[in-house]
Amino acid sequence: MPNIVALILAGGRVDELSVLTSDRPKSAVPVAGLYRVIDFALSNLMHSRIGRVGILSQYHSTSLITHIGTGQSWDMFGRHRRATLLPPSSGHKNWDWYRGTADAVAQNMEFIVHNEPDLVLILSGDHLYHMNYQRLVDFHLEQKAEVTVGFVKVPLSEGHRFGLGLIDKKKGRPGGRLREYLEKPDQPLSPWASLTIYLFKPQVLFEVLRQSSAEKPLLEFGRDILPGLTGSYRVFGYTFSGYWGYTRTLDEYWQTHMDLLTPGSRLRLQDWQIRTNLDHERIAERQPARIGPEARLDQVLLTPGCEVQGRVRKSVLFPGVVVEKGAEVEDSILFFDTVVEAGARLRKVISDKQVTFGEGCRVGWGSPLVPNRLQPQLLSSGLTVIGHNTYVPAGTRVGANCILSPHLDRKAFPAGDLPSGEVL
Repeated sequence: MPNIVALILAGGRVDELSVLTSDRPKSAVPVAGLYRVIDFALSNLMHSRIGRVGILSQYHSTSLITHIGTGQSWDMFGRHRRATLLPPSSGHKNWDWYRGTADAVAQNMEFIVHNEPDLVLILSGDHLYHMNYQRLVDFHLEQKAEVTVGFVKVPLSEGHRFGLGLIDKKKGRPGGRLREYLEKPDQPLSPWASLTIYLFKPQVLFEVLRQSSAEKPLLEFGRDILPGLTGSYRVFGYTFSGYWGYTRTLDEYWQTHMDLLTPGSRLRLQDWQIRTNLDHERIAERQPARIGPEARLDQVLLTPGCEVQGRVRKSVLFPGVVVEKGAEVEDSILFFDTVVEAGARLRKVISDKQVTFGEGCRVGWGSPLVPNRLQPQLLSSGLTVIGHNTYVPAGTRVGANCILSPHLDRKAFPAGDLPSGEVL
């Protein structure tokens, strides 16, 4: 097996996730009941027997640092296995910080050189999928490639959101020569979207990154580097056919969780063997979930420490969530230690950690057709998103497509209802 060093791009905020990334990068956003988004890339690396990993972190990295710990949760702890957090230089000028994916890697070339790899694997820490990277490596070596890029098929109508590759793919093969690459083109040239998975020969990676200059900075792999590689190097596209959760927007994040609850879905975590840090949020210390005699649950992901006395339908409850008697939760995602008091009703809600919904409140009611007042493109499907450590007062009515900021208390709420599409 070649000596491989992996770099995980894990520093971005992703504004489209609103208050869920107000104090954490997207890679540290809780997902699927027990996990963080970065757990999927780390678990894939563990199962692929790649143990030298650099994690490029930047935006509000405390949550990510706490979650990664020593790396032992993913068997990345020892003489030849290690997860290393790589923050940017902490100088006084803007260019001391990561200015893009390629710039982040360029600032850590010393880490790569120190590990003397045969290949460098660069991954996004923002996606949900299950992949054995050794198959990608085997394909790369068989083709005598200098660069291999991972792709997944998307609808052509969504192509403008992604970097797209034109691949000379032959039947029965997992990929082929990458003939052209364009970042977010107005007109899609193919249905193959970049997974932000790049496998480089180190010499090629260094040669390309050293071409960056003040006059022509190379900051992003997709925008600045990949389009120019296809005519100069042996660049191949590797195609992936499994489930891929992009989760860049609130709607995609919510839909991924609904897929998780749908029978027959390709998102089957029980088969993926995802690892996480069980000490983070005290997951390992929590008692088994408790279900009361009058509780009613239908298509619910229940985790340790939960207590349900009311009714819950098609929802994901993270550890420590409490649903009291007479409360109802539907089509919702409730993060750690959220409390839904007696008689409260939630519909299509995403709630961050330690939120309390007071007795008899109604959240997610009103017309789902009224988009969010300040960010209509962000929220128009009927979701309501609540920032962490917020208290929704008893009897309060909050409409659909609303955004509630973190740390709100009862004094912050208006005397009347909060209509659909508002921001507080």
